[in-house]
Amino acid sequence: MSGSDNPYAGSYGSQMTATASYGAAPATAPGAASDLIKETTTANFTRDVIEASRQQPVLVDFWAPWCGPCKQLTPVIEKVVTEAAGRVRLVKMNIDDHPSIAGQLGIQSIPAVIAFSAGRPVDGFMGAVPESQIREFIDKVAGPQVDDRQAEIEAVLAEAKALFDGGDLENAASLFGAVLQADPDNAAALSGLASCLVDAGDLEQARALLSDLSEALAKDAGIVAVLKKLDQIEEARKLGDPQALEKALAANPDDHAARIKLAKIRNVEGDRETAADHLLTVMKRDRAFEDDGARRELLQFFEVWGPMDPATLSARRKLSAILFS
Repeated sequence: MSGSDNPYAGSYGSQMTATASYGAAPATAPGAASDLIKETTTANFTRDVIEASRQQPVLVDFWAPWCGPCKQLTPVIEKVVTEAAGRVRLVKMNIDDHPSIAGQLGIQSIPAVIAFSAGRPVDGFMGAVPESQIREFIDKVAGPQVDDRQAEIEAVLAEAKALFDGGDLENAASLFGAVLQADPDNAAALSGLASCLVDAGDLEQARALLSDLSEALAKDAGIVAVLKKLDQIEEARKLGDPQALEKALAANPDDHAARIKLAKIRNVEGDRETAADHLLTVMKRDRAFEDDGARRELLQFFEVWGPMDPATLSARRKLSAILFS
């Protein structure tokens, strides 16, 4: 599916573009790349390397104008450091003009790159190594590259879920929709937005959103749960008047068919505890009814509610007491 044909553009589309800007900002501000790479001197080494490395790792490139391998290394290491976007800094030191530091560190061959962290040298390499090796070296001294875009998406999804749990369907849908514009196949955003539509009563649009999914998305647990919830709502609408079912049960508490129907209705109304209790009652009275149909229906409820929902946890305890008593 693609962002352009998602059916959420109607009911909630007016706000969905507000936060769909993942990756739009440059990794570093204009001029920031020059701040990541600089020349230093013996007099400034403490400031530029020792003190700076207490904030982030600093790579010191010891070089000389006459050094051929140095000229090969320079554009490669500067490119990788710039692309690292602030994870490390590069400080270059001409050993012809400033030989003392290299001498103190025992450097006898150039190019030599020494990584400083927390005010001390921690690692290094010598020679004009390939770009891939420089990347590995930076990952080693600064930690692996963090996918900022994915981290931002996860943060937006968490905020959207909190809004949904708090009943703010419109703003939750806006955030889920923004994620889908950035990542049209994000399963959590698809199931989240569909849940908003379901709770808002727009079942047709929720169905449309979850149609024509890839095989992988169709198997996602969150999406499967929303589709089951849609099925449950549509089924419950055909089960009759709940008041009539209550009267039938009052007249005959062993009318298990009526009790299961009422459980399904109470479930889609949001009264999960009552829905579970009706099914548990059928199990206590007649486990064989409809080939253990009450238990199977309860397990369907659990799939939609989620394993950590309080209603699921409570009903599971009661179910275990029945099964293993």
